Amino acid sequence: LPELGIDVSNISFNTLTLQSDKFICIREKLAQKEQVCIVDLEDATKTFRRPITADSAIMNPENKIIALKAGRNLQVFNLEMKAKVKSCMMSEDVQYWRWITPFDIALVTESSVFHWSIEGTSSPIKQFERNATLNGTQIISYCTNAKMNWMALIGISAPQGRIVGSMQLYNKDRSASQNIEAHAAEFSEIWLEGASQPTQVFSFTSRNATGSKLYVVEIDHAEGNPPFQKRSSDIFFPPEAVNDFPVAMQAGKKYEIVYMVTKFGFIHLFDLETGACIFSNRISSDTVFVTTKHDNGIIAINRKGQVLSVGINEDNVIPYILQNSGNVELAFRMASRANLPGADQLYVQRFQQLMSQGQYGDAAKMAASSPRGMLRTENTINQLRHMQGAPGQLTPILQYFATILEKGELNRYESIELARPVLVSNRKSLLEKWLKEDKLECSEELGDIVLPHDATLALSVYLRANVPAKVVVCFAQSGQFDKIVLYCKKVGYTPDWVPLLMQVARADGDKACEFALSLIKEEPPLVSADQVYGVFSGLNLVQQTTRFLLEALKANNESDAHLQTKLLEINLLNAPQVADAILGNNMFSHFDRPYIAQLAEKAGLYQRALELYDNLDDIKRVAVHTEVLNAEWLVGYFGNLSVDDSLAVMRQMLEHNMAQNLQVVVQVAIKYSELLGPQKVIDVFEDCRCNEGLYYYLGSVVNVSQDPAVVFKYIQAAVATGQTKEVERVVRDNNHYDAEKVKNYLKEASLPDQLPLIIVCDRHDFVHDLVLYLYSSGLSKYIEVYVQQVNPSRLPQVVGALLDVDCDEQVLKSLISSTPPQFSVSELVDEIEKRNRLKLLHRWLEAKASEGSQDAGVYNALAKIYIDSNYEPERFLSSNKLYDPRVIGAYSERRDPSLAYLAYSQGQCDDELLRLTNDNGMFKQQARYMIKRRDLGLWGKALSGDSQHPLNQSHRRQLIDQVVSYGIPEADDPEEVSVCVKAFMGASLPHELIELLERIILEDTPFSNNSNLQNLLILTAVKVEQTRVADYIERLSNYDAPDIAEICINNGLFEEAFNIFKRFEVNTEAIGVLIDHIGSLDRAYEYAERCDQPEVWSRLAKSQLDGLRIKDSIDSYIRADDPSNYAEVIDVATHAGKFDDLVRFLLMARMKVREP
Repeated sequence: LPELGIDVSNISFNTLTLQSDKFICIREKLAQKEQVCIVDLEDATKTFRRPITADSAIMNPENKIIALKAGRNLQVFNLEMKAKVKSCMMSEDVQYWRWITPFDIALVTESSVFHWSIEGTSSPIKQFERNATLNGTQIISYCTNAKMNWMALIGISAPQGRIVGSMQLYNKDRSASQNIEAHAAEFSEIWLEGASQPTQVFSFTSRNATGSKLYVVEIDHAEGNPPFQKRSSDIFFPPEAVNDFPVAMQAGKKYEIVYMVTKFGFIHLFDLETGACIFSNRISSDTVFVTTKHDNGIIAINRKGQVLSVGINEDNVIPYILQNSGNVELAFRMASRANLPGADQLYVQRFQQLMSQGQYGDAAKMAASSPRGMLRTENTINQLRHMQGAPGQLTPILQYFATILEKGELNRYESIELARPVLVSNRKSLLEKWLKEDKLECSEELGDIVLPHDATLALSVYLRANVPAKVVVCFAQSGQFDKIVLYCKKVGYTPDWVPLLMQVARADGDKACEFALSLIKEEPPLVSADQVYGVFSGLNLVQQTTRFLLEALKANNESDAHLQTKLLEINLLNAPQVADAILGNNMFSHFDRPYIAQLAEKAGLYQRALELYDNLDDIKRVAVHTEVLNAEWLVGYFGNLSVDDSLAVMRQMLEHNMAQNLQVVVQVAIKYSELLGPQKVIDVFEDCRCNEGLYYYLGSVVNVSQDPAVVFKYIQAAVATGQTKEVERVVRDNNHYDAEKVKNYLKEASLPDQLPLIIVCDRHDFVHDLVLYLYSSGLSKYIEVYVQQVNPSRLPQVVGALLDVDCDEQVLKSLISSTPPQFSVSELVDEIEKRNRLKLLHRWLEAKASEGSQDAGVYNALAKIYIDSNYEPERFLSSNKLYDPRVIGAYSERRDPSLAYLAYSQGQCDDELLRLTNDNGMFKQQARYMIKRRDLGLWGKALSGDSQHPLNQSHRRQLIDQVVSYGIPEADDPEEVSVCVKAFMGASLPHELIELLERIILEDTPFSNNSNLQNLLILTAVKVEQTRVADYIERLSNYDAPDIAEICINNGLFEEAFNIFKRFEVNTEAIGVLIDHIGSLDRAYEYAERCDQPEVWSRLAKSQLDGLRIKDSIDSYIRADDPSNYAEVIDVATHAGKFDDLVRFLLMARMKVREP
């Protein structure tokens, strides 16, 4: 360690820790700098240091995880991840700690022992409490067994100058402790002869005044194991080591020995089974203070920093035991269990001795367990094979094999020799078991022996023996073809694949297909697709050939065109349905299309043939077979043909068998009508004299076509075939025909049912022409049909047309009366009114009104008739609410404006009424209407104007005059007055507003005493007519005096404000106006004399004092009987020398107040 730069002063039990053979951890302190040095024992060059301050540091036995202790604070860090793993705070000082597993730390405090797991979030868990015998000792060691149910805590002390060891042995299962005088201890396990599982032992050493001993005892005895007798052995210390004592024990599992190291550097090796000492010597002249296990040996560190490794030399240990101790049994047992050399001759001699004594069973067992298998030879087996065992026992040869199988595995020759009798006795399950347990050494010979009995078991042997040729054969014979390629690839074996595939194909075509697919998928492929095709086709394996080629050719490469053709050919000849499916999936595109098309046609696969043929003649020849072709597909197929080819094929289909092929041809024509061109399709049907097809085609496209010619052609076809109802439907629903052309055609066609013509004329406003045609043709009944059944709303136009041809009035009245009421009465009136025949409707209109009709057109017409005939129009307009006031108002304006005013006012047609009254100077009516209407918006239009009614000053003035003169005096509704006043205010007409308000308030009206109106009149006058304010104040009495007075003050009307306060006897405020605003103390004195109120005198006194009229002020205060302002009065009077007056004031004040 000093060679690594570690100072010797830092090498001690308190600063250096060794938890395993991986790391040494040293706490260093150099020049007040503390750090931790970690030495990697596998590679000392990887030694590293970290600046860590701690009381103790211990490295994890396996990983770069360090545990640090600082006082009672414990922390665990992962050095590689640079992260804290866990931490805790102990309630006691930790005197000793160490890692007992890679995940657990033992913590020893003054009173207890804890185990702390670095996994999870748990805190340290208490295991047991320390015994009092350990009090005052230095804890130097703590160990547990593998199950951690036994624990040993060791401490040392020095009473009377002798080092005494104290150990507390604790059993967790029984929660019991035992106190033992011991310096070192170790838990381990050994295998006893005849045991089925290891025996757990506990060894410890102690040195007292009488001597030193090693003890080995069994713990946790296993059921079925032979008992282990307690062992003890004396430990020799040389004379120069009187004060020496054991400091550590480490067990070597392989050799079942324990290493004991003493403080003075002596090492002792003991056999755990017998307790015998094997070796003893000194390994260090300096004190050894720490040890750990290492490769079935130990590592120790002394005070000089030397790291010592002690192990057993396997070649020399057995001869050493024989030469130095002569303990033959120990040498024999140790060589056997650890497989050590050095006792070979001894084994041979004992084997021969047992054979000569007839102890064949023991000889067999000894040979089976001989070191390094030295007696496991062919010669030994030959000797044992012929020996007979005792009755009821296994033969020596079987005992030999059983012993080997119990502890190990058979060699090559042994496996072969054991397999023969096992197979002969039909117990191959034993072989299977031994193979699974790796008890047999597999070889080709062993596989050959097994093969006749079980091919699968033989395959397992060949696999383990690595015999590729026979493995492949076994895979093939057992049908495991999928494993052949994987195996060959794994072991690097390359068989001749084609013959092997041929062999498999003869045995099982499906398996051969799977095998071939696995071969072809390799990179590079192990066989070619052509080779596989040759094998399968030669054996006529059509299904397997198909399956293989479908997978092999799925990349659809052009280089595989010949194989694509072969695949389709064999299926078209042998399985047309399969070929149909292949072609239907469009998997391939490079095969010989013409050749395959011919084969498909011969196989009756007309659809596939059409898909592949390019020649028009071939297509025409095949397409006519619609009886077997899917109609939907065939229609879609035409989408791949050119326009000319499509028309040619359609023509061929109609000429070949019109009845059979008509439906498909019509579907094609319909679907591709726009692409082919309707006219060309029509030509095909007409050339083939297929009127039915033409009708069906046009019937399907007419609803989507926007070509007027197509629609007209369909109408002609429908008429020609007697499909009158279809003609009716088309002319009603279609929007793309030439209405004029169709109308003229239907006139000429003279259909027995004129409904199609009626529909055309109705839809396209040919009503006048229709009526003239029907009337002149003597088809008047269809006129009734038209308005009564087809479209009653057309009655006005029909009546107008009949009037134009001088139809009899009775006929017209009858027609109007019999027509359902779905027509517009207003339109009917308009049509008749245009022809000055409105009275024709008089009786009918009155009848409709008496029936309770709500149609405004009825009452509009009646109003017009009453106005024109002067038949009490005012009564009708006033009482009827169902006519349209705007219509009748406009109708009446030129005849009688007063009737127009009546109509507009009834309907509250504000804009129309405003225009009418302005244009005709009807301002009195306008004023009355405006007041009754109570609409600020309407007032705004009249007083301020808008875009429809520009302001006319003359009109406004006349309206205001009428409002003031007649409108307001007649008003009896407060809301009417209120809206009117607001309108004047909103129109910014203050003078006119005053005029209006004077008329309302100053004259005897219901609103004269309205406080709001009086307030408004005064306020308006304050703003625009201040000369009238005084008059209003005197004449009015129901206004808000304080508020109005304040407004007057703010507007400089002080006298008016004084008069308001005076009138309403608000004396304090009144004298305030005289003093503060008018500035007349004399008037104020006069007012105070008149009022003679204390508060008035006080207000006056304060003002007089401010004006230095001291005597007057004191007189006023005395009259007010108010001493409250005595301080200011005293101050001012004193300065002015008015002591006489002051005395008078003070005499009054003494009566009111007392000094504090």
